[in-house]
Amino acid sequence: MSRDGGGLHTRVKTARKRSAQSTRWLERQLNDPYVRRAKAEGYRSRAAYKLIELDERFGFLKGAKRIVDLGIAPGGWSQVVRRKVPKAAVAGIDLLPVDPIDGVAILQMDFMADAAPAALMEALGGAPDLVLSDMAANTVGHAQTDALRTMALVETGLAFAVDVLVPGGAYVAKVFAGGADAQLVAEMKRNFATVKHAKPPASRKGSSEWYVVAQGFKGRSAE
Repeated sequence: MSRDGGGLHTRVKTARKRSAQSTRWLERQLNDPYVRRAKAEGYRSRAAYKLIELDERFGFLKGAKRIVDLGIAPGGWSQVVRRKVPKAAVAGIDLLPVDPIDGVAILQMDFMADAAPAALMEALGGAPDLVLSDMAANTVGHAQTDALRTMALVETGLAFAVDVLVPGGAYVAKVFAGGADAQLVAEMKRNFATVKHAKPPASRKGSSEWYVVAQGFKGRSAE
């Protein structure tokens, strides 16, 4: 490992058992200011700053009393929620194991499973006013297939949000290049007062990820 430019950039040498791709990933991590900031501020991932930046722009955390975190692992988003609205009830779900977070009910199960919505609602103890989703499907290397798989998660998250949110609530979800498709956006606009796409500064420039922010849930009668 070496440093360039008076210590401003860390360069990682390719080790015998490390591929060039993993070396590039490690170098990027070591030189990522959000990674360093997350470590310094006690967040589990740099993704925490994506939520912070989205909330600074749209203000959906203010006044939230019950929040669902879909795709909670490793827990950075729920950490932000606990710091911003410490009195809010929070329930998260993920296929992956997640270390405990004080004040957060964590379910290790597939959100796509039939039993998941009811389990989340029971853990939360009431209807949420905010559903967050940082879910993304495991990639298979085919861009169109990967986008479709992730969009299916966005659609399932939207169906859940429309089913459980209190009037005035919000749904925030990760999408990819181009944002949510026209049909999905139309569905959101039927159910929410405003629907906007955003790419927070913490999203890497080369990443195709965007977020869709739907606010002002109109209630079940909007269906």
